[in-house]
Amino acid sequence: MSGPETLPGSVLFMCTHNAIRSPMAAELMRLRFGPLVRVDSAGVRPHEEVSAMAASVVDERGGDISKLRPKGLEAFEEAEEGPFDLIITLSPEAHHRALDMIPALGLAAEYWPTFDPSLAEGSRDQVLMEYRAVRDTLDKRIAARFVRPSTG
Repeated sequence: MSGPETLPGSVLFMCTHNAIRSPMAAELMRLRFGPLVRVDSAGVRPHEEVSAMAASVVDERGGDISKLRPKGLEAFEEAEEGPFDLIITLSPEAHHRALDMIPALGLAAEYWPTFDPSLAEGSRDQVLMEYRAVRDTLDKRIAARFVRPSTG
């Protein structure tokens, strides 16, 4: 991975279901950069609702994804804002789909392989640890990848 790059104007995080990884990443990006970047998330095959465990671990960081409704890529077909500057995909299926949608949905795509914590097994606490690990990995990756634009 190369060093940090200036923050793009817009980022779309994509995963398979838009229920765990991509909403977590989008909210972490919002917490870090606020209104400096347009950020959203989508899934290739969206679930009905955001994972309660994902919402819980994001809440631990001061974010709120509990009321989000997962959405698919069709939500962006008529977007007035135009394509995203960058699509960050978090699952292989999302990455393949994103590559098919360049440049209509986004100008560029990056793949950040990210474990799906819904596959974790064990006690509730053990599974929650996996969700926290995914959250922390995404947050570190966002911090390492983007820097705030200079104001001078």
